[in-house]
Amino acid sequence: MEHRSIARYDAITRALHWITAIIVLIAFIYGPGGPEHRIYAPDRDFDRQLHETLGMCVFALVSIRLIWRLFYTRPEPPPMPRWQTIAAASVQGTLLLLMFALPLTAVSGAWLEGHAVTLLAGVEIQPMLALSHDTGKFIANIHGWLGDAILWIAGLHAVAAIYHHLYLKDDVLVSMLPPWLPLRKQVK
Repeated sequence: MEHRSIARYDAITRALHWITAIIVLIAFIYGPGGPEHRIYAPDRDFDRQLHETLGMCVFALVSIRLIWRLFYTRPEPPPMPRWQTIAAASVQGTLLLLMFALPLTAVSGAWLEGHAVTLLAGVEIQPMLALSHDTGKFIANIHGWLGDAILWIAGLHAVAAIYHHLYLKDDVLVSMLPPWLPLRKQVK
């Protein structure tokens, strides 16, 4: 077994990455989905409030992550073909864009439909946009499509990391894992 130092992302970047990934997954699971009357039904209040709270957390975490990127230097990626570098940057950029677009479409869709954004603990953020129900419904539908898209793209991102580990045998996956995890680079 090879014993060399692996270029890893710093602890803050790794924590923000994994916490965000877990929150996105939980938000997807608790997303009430469906028509407006179902989403805002009283028996769905907890799920909707949890979903909206998690969405705001993702927005905050991604904002923090982008600010952190200004001050932290990422590890040098392993050599790979240009198409893989472009694909990796495209997927990562798309995921970041979606993590901003999802909360923005959720909030604007809800407000345009005339609904407050209600977080856990009863915190309500009243609509700050003029009522335009049809536009709100359209934006809420976009939010649903984007929610599906982020899971597919995040899944592709995960499959690519596993591919790098199992077939390319490089440090791409290991660089984002905590050092205490027993997964190590496989020697070619």
